[in-house]
Amino acid sequence: MGSRPPGGAAAGPNTSASGGMAFGADEDEDPAGEPAGDFGDGFDADFDTGFPGPAEGWDQGIEVVLEDPAWRSAVPRVEEVARRAAAAAFAEAGIEGAVTVLLTGDLQVKRLNGDHRGKVKPTNVLSFPAPHPGMPGDVALALGTVRREARAAGRSVMAHLSHLVAHGVLHLTGHDHLRAGEARRMERAEARIMRRLALPNPWRGVA
Repeated sequence: MGSRPPGGAAAGPNTSASGGMAFGADEDEDPAGEPAGDFGDGFDADFDTGFPGPAEGWDQGIEVVLEDPAWRSAVPRVEEVARRAAAAAFAEAGIEGAVTVLLTGDLQVKRLNGDHRGKVKPTNVLSFPAPHPGMPGDVALALGTVRREARAAGRSVMAHLSHLVAHGVLHLTGHDHLRAGEARRMERAEARIMRRLALPNPWRGVA
């Protein structure tokens, strides 16, 4: 999202400098928002994720900005959950990427969605590629929408957040889902990421 207003919250890509593009995951068009599978309530402590611990820098380059404090009551250790999901997505892509994850609410995401995609409505996740090489990309998530989708799908908010952070970061690494073949490759990547996180496959049972 490039530019930062006072207070450190992400504000959206510097499109004037980069001609940047926002990738969204709308409830009515993106498979990431569809009910799918059953999720557990947390990480499996006995599952080997393959990640080194924080002292070894597994989350280097990943920043989480908590703009809406209500995320903390919705998801215990929400910053860690978001960092792990982003790190798993970069690991799946085979790169050491950098990203800022903005945990915000529906109103902020509605504004970003209108400003950068011309869709004046909230959505679950938006991705903004870096405006310049060497700068982090950005992923923004709307608590209200994420919570409603999780409830409708019978999954935990933590699991749905993990899936959507991974989905958003995969967009930054070049994945998309506009065509059937692209969508299937992205779904398989997301399933592998969720396995790294010891969470069930979100696409199991989805036609």
